[in-house]
Amino acid sequence: MIDIDQANETAVGRMMAARPILRTVAPAREVIPGMRDNLLLHAGPPITWERASGPMRGAIVGALIYEGLAADWESAARMVLAGDVTLEPCHEHSAVGPMAGVTSASMQVYVVENVTHGNHAFSNLNEGYGKVLRYGAYSPEVLEKLRWMNEVMGPALASALDAAGGLDVRALLAEALHMGDEGHNRNKAGSFIYTARLAPHLAAVVDDRQELSRILAFLGENALSVLNPVMAACKAMGDAGHGVEGSTIMTTMARNGTDLGIRVSGLGDRWFMGPVGQPDGLYFSGFSAEDASGDIGDSTITETAGIGAFAMAAAPAIVTFISGTPQDALNATLEMYEITTAEHSHFTIPALDFRGTPTGVDIRKVVELGITPRINTGIAHKEAGVGQVGAGLVRPPMSVFEEALVAFAEQYGF
Repeated sequence: MIDIDQANETAVGRMMAARPILRTVAPAREVIPGMRDNLLLHAGPPITWERASGPMRGAIVGALIYEGLAADWESAARMVLAGDVTLEPCHEHSAVGPMAGVTSASMQVYVVENVTHGNHAFSNLNEGYGKVLRYGAYSPEVLEKLRWMNEVMGPALASALDAAGGLDVRALLAEALHMGDEGHNRNKAGSFIYTARLAPHLAAVVDDRQELSRILAFLGENALSVLNPVMAACKAMGDAGHGVEGSTIMTTMARNGTDLGIRVSGLGDRWFMGPVGQPDGLYFSGFSAEDASGDIGDSTITETAGIGAFAMAAAPAIVTFISGTPQDALNATLEMYEITTAEHSHFTIPALDFRGTPTGVDIRKVVELGITPRINTGIAHKEAGVGQVGAGLVRPPMSVFEEALVAFAEQYGF
């Protein structure tokens, strides 16, 4: 008889022991397993063009125009529908991407190595706020910025990381949590640390002073600069705990704007999917819930690894962005202890006497207690190209956990 509790201890222990080091930045086709020129990776579980949300479609179109494979929306849609371009989840290629998460072959990606277990994870570069590809925008200025990021900033970051000998993302996150971040929607401290750590190395490797200034300004002014390497680090942690026989620990949770999917350590690479929720939060001036797309993005890998909404008690100021009170932030973290199996050995919360963040969602506890994981999230406009319209909280559908638990019982003969 399989000892589920022991299996879960093993899975979560591996997640917490994982030490993700940001090694370099490189073109996706050179480093992501299975990447090819006619493949687009996207956030969330598998999706087709016909079922894709507005932001997802916009990002797909933008990526194909960026790659020179399509000229406009109509030609991009024809390519996808004809099967000339394949859509596959980032998660199925050891990668993650925020919001639409669309990554194409020539785009530069962060390369993270889990030096404890030897696995790697990848994420694209963060474009900052405003009209950006991850929210489905693909205007000429969006693509022009992407080209600069990939042709100028990306190689510079690679050289700087090489000079630095890599960057310990786990240590960076632990420090940022003590400075008011939660690692998902609030990354101000982490982005400052990230920029400060790389700045002297960038100064040493970038000869063009004007480009150096632009790179440093771009990183320093973008409070989300560190989000993408953090997501890749959390992906490396989650994958370290995946594939443990008999474990009921959730190792993936992701959304594509239409469906939310989870994967469970002891159930292989099968997705359990249900409809995404509608975030409840604060909307920017001129927008309301009627404008919102369904929940979208791979950034819930942060909650999967024990930060994000699970660490809200460390970041009370986040409520000014997602709504609520500091007490709500504290209560959110306390509730998540009920459905997890461990307190993180490296991520701690000062407001809770340095208690470790709740880590390792056990699908049995979710179903038994009727408590689904909390998620901090940005809110995209339902139409391609408009961008972010707010931020808030959302939860996954209970049905995905119930389905996964039934499948677990069937597989293991319970």
